Amino acid sequence: MTDRLDTISDESLMLRFASGDSAAFSELYQRHRQGLYAFLSRQTGKVSWLDDLYQDVWMAVTKARFSYKPEAMFKTWLYQIAYHRMIDYLRLHLPSGHYTSLDADTEGMAIAEQLAEDDHTSPDQQLTQKQISGQLLKAIDNLPMDQREAFLLREHGEMSIEQIAKITGVLPETAKSRLRYAVAKLKQVMISSVRSKEEDRCL
Repeated sequence: MTDRLDTISDESLMLRFASGDSAAFSELYQRHRQGLYAFLSRQTGKVSWLDDLYQDVWMAVTKARFSYKPEAMFKTWLYQIAYHRMIDYLRLHLPSGHYTSLDADTEGMAIAEQLAEDDHTSPDQQLTQKQISGQLLKAIDNLPMDQREAFLLREHGEMSIEQIAKITGVLPETAKSRLRYAVAKLKQVMISSVRSKEEDRCL
């Protein structure tokens, strides 16, 4: 009787993959593919080499399987690889540091909902959130890169402050400060957008 892979931890799956279990890698890929792709796409924008970067990250994971040690969460290790590969690609393809905005209404809607303080929104509020999703995504693109990294690692990677600090190579207090500034700026965008919509309705 074989073990159910969906009940095994990421770390154990990676160790099994290093021992030759290809099904373990497939399970890891299914668990993390969407979050990882979303993180990379929000950081780089809609660029021709995004898929190459994404595949390169997973290739790096397979190459590093024999040296992997479960000293930290697999997800932290994965995003650390992704972060460094992304920096390499950005330096190679975008030396000027400019980023292209990624238009994704559904993603903007999800982020808007998570940033909202009240989980029980009315239909009118939900509509407002959908209307401002585009402005919110633009605001994310306009964040300083270090703040955008911290926010996206939390948003798409569901990382803790300590994990964000480890991945980006800074102290936890620095990571916490970057995340706090990013969230404050994005909430201000939401507040301004909501006020603008309310003023339009009153006209």
